[in-house]
Amino acid sequence: MWIATAGRCAAAIACSHVPNGLPVLIFCVSSTDFAANQSSVSNDYQLETLANGEKTLFSASYGEKMHPGLGPQAEAELLYVRQLKIRERLQSGSGELVIWDIGLGAAANAIATLRETRDLSGLLHIVSFDNTCEPLAFALKHAGALGYVGGYQNQIAGLLQGENVQTTGTSTRSVEFQNGKLQVKWVFLLGDFPTLLKSASRQPQAVMPAPHAIYYDAFSPAKNPAMWTQPVFNDLFQALDPGQACALTTYSRSTLLRVTLLLAGFFVGAGHATGMKEETTVAANAPELIAEPLNRRWLERALRSDSAEPMRKPVYTRAPLTTETADQLRRHPQFAN
Repeated sequence: MWIATAGRCAAAIACSHVPNGLPVLIFCVSSTDFAANQSSVSNDYQLETLANGEKTLFSASYGEKMHPGLGPQAEAELLYVRQLKIRERLQSGSGELVIWDIGLGAAANAIATLRETRDLSGLLHIVSFDNTCEPLAFALKHAGALGYVGGYQNQIAGLLQGENVQTTGTSTRSVEFQNGKLQVKWVFLLGDFPTLLKSASRQPQAVMPAPHAIYYDAFSPAKNPAMWTQPVFNDLFQALDPGQACALTTYSRSTLLRVTLLLAGFFVGAGHATGMKEETTVAANAPELIAEPLNRRWLERALRSDSAEPMRKPVYTRAPLTTETADQLRRHPQFAN
């Protein structure tokens, strides 16, 4: 998970390093303070047992669990890897696959991707974003209890302790390795994601290539509003390659989020049920990637909703659509027919 907090970001950037390496890309944006080694993990994160017996992380400062429905492994597989058809896209592609996983956190989404694709040949480049490494270090320390980390401890340790390259306020670490048949380069960009996103066009292509898929897994808008504003999603859409199809998925199904995505330029649809979520959200820059697009019935409900107006600033608010926003929404190509 990703947290946008200046203080945490400054503490995180002061920490360790990592080498360079491979091609299919996954960008992960996470939310935790960096720990240079396992012993430096603070008390913010705790192990918690879910109703199904699975262990997950709980953040005391945010008052939220990571992957609270099914647990880290199952939820990451269903919500992110399978919903975005990562295996199929790797098999049908002829180059690297780029995934931005926004919300690295304890690396459940990235590791689920690695497990689900290790029998495939190809190039996978994972780029993870976060302004803190604390949940990652916590997961490594508690790998036995969490279970899903098993087999990838060396890669996590490399991201935590490897060679550090500092650029424009961001710390970059990377590890290269063979994952079954798959070649992997896993890059971790440690810094403030909204700030980094604004400079995406100025970043080297090798550092921030345009994604084919995006995992958006920040803490909730109520607890972490800086990651859910209209400017952030506007910048995210602008960072895409218009000639390259890209799909995004996230656990939220809120009207506010879906309006924000639509106004940023995405096509938006309903996603699969996952754990406690009866529905999730899928968005894309190409309508053919949306299996169940939001229709005019959804639009009419949004126009009546008391919590649909996007957040322009990093302060959580609930408000009905303004007249101007409602008019913009009606003009979206998704509702043209």
